[in-house]
Amino acid sequence: MQRTTISMFAQLVQLMGGKIEFQNLVTHYQSDKEAKGLTTWSQFIAMLFCQLTGADSLREISDGLYSSLGKLSHIGATAVCRSTLSYANSKRPYKLYEDFYFVLLKKFRHEIQGRLGNRFTKPVFSPDSTTISLCLRLFEWAQHRRRKGGIKLHTLLNNDTSLPELIVETPAKTSDIKGAKGILEDIPAGSIVVMDRGYNDYSLFQRLTNKGVVFVTRFCVCHPLKRQRAAYVASSGSY
Repeated sequence: MQRTTISMFAQLVQLMGGKIEFQNLVTHYQSDKEAKGLTTWSQFIAMLFCQLTGADSLREISDGLYSSLGKLSHIGATAVCRSTLSYANSKRPYKLYEDFYFVLLKKFRHEIQGRLGNRFTKPVFSPDSTTISLCLRLFEWAQHRRRKGGIKLHTLLNNDTSLPELIVETPAKTSDIKGAKGILEDIPAGSIVVMDRGYNDYSLFQRLTNKGVVFVTRFCVCHPLKRQRAAYVASSGSY
């Protein structure tokens, strides 16, 4: 009996499943129409390889895939040169991958819930932000500093699933508290929000309290006026 060795990457793809649903989305968006050599599935595998290996460039993705041609055959994908992958990323509809994400989320939600255990009867969220650097020569609209460009992603993390509930994109120079107001206002009543001192805003704390949201944060009471307001919030039982 002949044994076949399947790579860990191929096993992860097989475990993920959902290829039938993926092909249904390909048909819906007609993303393989007039495709020359690179299917949408192979493009997806290439970008998944990029994420799992931490590749920093299209060349690194292409070289890594070409060095694993035999292993790609197990998952029905092919290697791709960097120019073809670049063209596919710029021309094919991103909505297909967005819809596929929610297909997988619905499929595996029951397996990723419960990370906090039974001690928490309310949903626990954490806001945070990250800055993504961009080449200023290519993205002039994303000017952050004199010679730097970038955007900032403000994320509301669900601590029970370790997945983002909401992501808001803003210019990199937008402060955390200003960008977070768009995501914190949509938190459902009865939730718990854990945030760092960068999100201290007493008017926001009051609105969360009025909605029945419990927040946990560190006080920043350097100024006497802030100390007074902090005492007011503390006395209202909002933390």
